[in-house]
Amino acid sequence: MKDTVTASPLALIADIGGTNARFALTDLSAATAQVLEPRSLDASRFASLQHAAEHYLDGVGAKPHHAAIAVASPVNGEEIRLTNRAWSFTRSELQRALALDTLHVLNDFGAVAWSVPALHANEQIAIHGGDEPTLHGPITVLGPGTGLGVAMLVGGAGRWQVVETEGGHVSFAPLGDEELNIARWFTARFGRVSNERLLCGSGLSHIDAVLRGAVDHATGQHEALREPADIVIAALEGHDLAARRTLARFCAVLGSVAGDAALIHGSRTVMIAGGIVPRFVPFLRSSAFRERFLAKGRFAAYLESVNIRVITHTGPGLLGAAMALRADLASETSR
Repeated sequence: MKDTVTASPLALIADIGGTNARFALTDLSAATAQVLEPRSLDASRFASLQHAAEHYLDGVGAKPHHAAIAVASPVNGEEIRLTNRAWSFTRSELQRALALDTLHVLNDFGAVAWSVPALHANEQIAIHGGDEPTLHGPITVLGPGTGLGVAMLVGGAGRWQVVETEGGHVSFAPLGDEELNIARWFTARFGRVSNERLLCGSGLSHIDAVLRGAVDHATGQHEALREPADIVIAALEGHDLAARRTLARFCAVLGSVAGDAALIHGSRTVMIAGGIVPRFVPFLRSSAFRERFLAKGRFAAYLESVNIRVITHTGPGLLGAAMALRADLASETSR
């Protein structure tokens, strides 16, 4: 028997990454954004986003008229192609297939950025700086998952605006011999090396292979890779020195990239999200992350004042999609 949701008016919200397709409902009549009936689906089980959405809606017995779908890709234009999943769709066809009155499509890290003003104190952990409840823009939002998402939040209370970016695809700038060695292998295998190549799940596996010497630098080939989750677990248990070295390097590179993003955005706060970092916050805090974040020469003192937090909310993309949809519908109503 289906678990039918009867609350109204309900809207569909989704956070579609390269690995997981997360769906939920939100009640547009509620005073604040809510995430109801969340489900996480294995994207590889479905031929398209439409099929995954239909599977979810059929399971909860809902027929929403509005939807906000966050996807891991640029969202300019009518046709959308996911970066790390062989899914594509056109806005109008998906809207028609799901019988929606309105369909709002946004970038996945744009959605995470939308969630930031709605986060409670217990849904984030301070890495540096205080727990000041009032946020001030600009705010950088970034984080590794299947890829590396980067977005920007500007404005202030009641007037936040999100700037969606593809900042994860900025070129990697190695520091030191170990990172130069990593960069050489990535170049042999992929050609151009972006920050996303390293700061993602598969990047963690590849860094581990390079540091263990399980690669061929001439051809870019490698032996069997260890799973990212296994590397993190082994590193945290403390007995696998290779895994700890890999995770330490990952944190150091993340610190450099976060510091660069803070300088580019003029940020007062950096929020780190994604499916990887929340698993090892104590390790991140004790790593070279902070040192590398500040290693910007004459602007180290400038970055000292930037707050750094890790988002621990389990579904910030869904919450952000709900926030974005409410803002979008309110804007349409006021026209």
